[in-house]
Amino acid sequence: MNAAVSTVTHATSLAFDVDLPQWLQNCLVAPQDSHQHSEQADNSLICLAFSFAYDLHQGQYRKSGEPYICHPIAVAGLLRDLGGSSAMIAAGFLHDVVEDTDISIEEIEQRFGNEVRQLVEGVTKLSEFSQKFSSKTERQAENFRRMFLAMAKDIRVIVVKLADRLHNMRTLEHLAPEKQRRIALETREIFAPLANRLGIGRFKWELEDLAFKYLEPEAYRQIQDLVAEKRVNREARLTRVVDVLKARMEQAEIQCIDISGRPKHLYGIYQKMQRQQKEFHEIYDIAAIRIIVNTKEECYRALAEVHDAFKPIPGRFKDYIGLPKPNRYQSLHTAVVGFTGRPLEVQIRTIEMHHIAEYGIAAHWKYKETGSSSHSQLKTSEERFTWLRQILEWQNDLKDVNDAQEYLDSVKDNLFEDDVYVFTPKGDVVSLTAGATPVDFAYRIHTEVGNHCCGARVNERMVTLDTRLKNGDIVDILTQKNSHPSLDWLNFVVTTGAKNRIRQWYKRSHREENVARGRELLEKELGKTGFEALLKSEPMQAVAEKCNYHGVEELLAALGYGEITLNLVLNRWREIIKAQQPIAQTEDVTVLPSSTKTQKEAPLPSSRASDSPIAGVEGLLYHLAKCCTPIPGESIIGVVTRNSRGISIHRQGCQNVETIEGDRLIPVSWNHNNSERNRPQTYTVNIQIEAIDRVGILKDILSRLSDQGINVRNAQVKTSNGQPALIDLGIDIRDREQLDRVFVQIKKMSDVINLRRISQAED
Repeated sequence: MNAAVSTVTHATSLAFDVDLPQWLQNCLVAPQDSHQHSEQADNSLICLAFSFAYDLHQGQYRKSGEPYICHPIAVAGLLRDLGGSSAMIAAGFLHDVVEDTDISIEEIEQRFGNEVRQLVEGVTKLSEFSQKFSSKTERQAENFRRMFLAMAKDIRVIVVKLADRLHNMRTLEHLAPEKQRRIALETREIFAPLANRLGIGRFKWELEDLAFKYLEPEAYRQIQDLVAEKRVNREARLTRVVDVLKARMEQAEIQCIDISGRPKHLYGIYQKMQRQQKEFHEIYDIAAIRIIVNTKEECYRALAEVHDAFKPIPGRFKDYIGLPKPNRYQSLHTAVVGFTGRPLEVQIRTIEMHHIAEYGIAAHWKYKETGSSSHSQLKTSEERFTWLRQILEWQNDLKDVNDAQEYLDSVKDNLFEDDVYVFTPKGDVVSLTAGATPVDFAYRIHTEVGNHCCGARVNERMVTLDTRLKNGDIVDILTQKNSHPSLDWLNFVVTTGAKNRIRQWYKRSHREENVARGRELLEKELGKTGFEALLKSEPMQAVAEKCNYHGVEELLAALGYGEITLNLVLNRWREIIKAQQPIAQTEDVTVLPSSTKTQKEAPLPSSRASDSPIAGVEGLLYHLAKCCTPIPGESIIGVVTRNSRGISIHRQGCQNVETIEGDRLIPVSWNHNNSERNRPQTYTVNIQIEAIDRVGILKDILSRLSDQGINVRNAQVKTSNGQPALIDLGIDIRDREQLDRVFVQIKKMSDVINLRRISQAED
């Protein structure tokens, strides 16, 4: 540490071009002094990090015009106020250096150690937007995937990120209006709810108010003015209530640390106005009384005094001490009728409970005792950190969600939803999303309990499985060995875990059907002759491995389920065959590795030959076959019809062509030199989607197609109780490449079971 001390000593002699907060000045003056706010802190590490960041950010400025170093100083200060360790405060100073300077993450570790490196790397990854993503939605989804992955490894990474976001929101006025709204919306939808989940109340309230300021500026100013206008009367009213309660507590010999009134934050008032459809003057409880005592027993005694002094409002009492929130928040909440007949909220808690309400996870940094925060070490304190375990379980439930928009919607739903607290028959508390059902409860207990659920008792009475659970319900799940999930459950379950596990069971239970469907699809393309031997061949095993599957059966199941496209399998097959045995060519014959037929090859037409989109039918009458609807980009073959319709153009491998005698086959190809003005813009392709039957599935699919710029000519939906829905669509497609993109987008939807092309005449 001698080198560090030397660097810090040098830093104190610098003439800083920014005003340093007093805590940092004190730290720089006495870097070896024991840290004043945390037993685990190391002033020398903090000073070294500041000096390093100060030098690296020299010459950099924020949009406001102030030196960039002001931002890391502010972030570090927020982390210090939360009680963060020296490693966290150092990470606050260094969180932007890897992204904004030439310093590598390895150099961070060399200078500051592995713990600081992990924190800085975690926050840095949250800001890396890869160029491989095709949309802002995909980039945002990947950003949050990384954020929650980092949170699973070390929860402090997210606390650093929240501090970073809070200071950015405080200085948002210097950005363009469009960017202000984008950042504010992300803050409201993700970061404020995340701060709430972590129990950091002081961050949550300010983030919400700041987002409110930029998203609804007129409403924000209106409520701000109304609150300020009523401040004098409100404070006088609260002072009178406080005086009465203080006298009551002294008489009852309850030692109160503090009794005070506080206004609610602006966004909370706005939400209540929207939720209750009321004007500001109709919202009475815009302020609350907070009573802080020493012990839990005194909380309940204080509650009795409050209810004795003022009339309690029925149904407005909540005991979060006996039943804490998942983020470990504890307090007694009650509403009483005040002196003027207006409702008044009262909160009662101990000093420790108040500290947790303000700082959340920061109130108990379990991992600073060991210098680590690995998942395994966090498990040792699961009883105290049940909320953290639930967040990690929820993230695990989302790991298989591939669609970016669906992932973001799941993130927002899980962060925003309130909780409902129910009990197992043994008295254990289970926290679920509001609106949860017995099926959600069953899957929260264990996957197999959910899979074999056949009924439920709530408060010792039989209920239907779609019953919405309420706070305090005692839930008993009935199971049978031969019971299994129903697709109908997806219409009423609300938790992501339950939805994903139902879908996973459906995939596994229909494996044989999926394998059979995959065999059928592949057999149509490769032909029946020698197909069984081909499946067992080394080239086909190589195809499976190239597609990231362990064996051919897994490949067929994926093909049947729609997880992989037939075109991709065929392309991999041709690549393998070409690598092992090059295509044999003669002067006028080509042997196709994916077909048993040999065909004479037509001479390539010149660019002057014709404006026809099909090369090889110049001057002849032709039409595209409806049985296989070929599109540009696919190998095609011409068939001389026996009527006056001329040449019928089919896809290579079309089942209807297999029985055609060779002398009726004409080699043709798409004319890539064809003039765009004479070439049809789109071709109608008929597809069938097999999807889980739920409300809105067709609308979601059509929306996905609309986003791709695809016109839908017709749509038909077939449903049957307890069975997947069959959706037939006729869509306009330019070429095979566009069709492949459409297939990929639809197959990303978790409700889609299978997707295939069909003929117009096919049911």
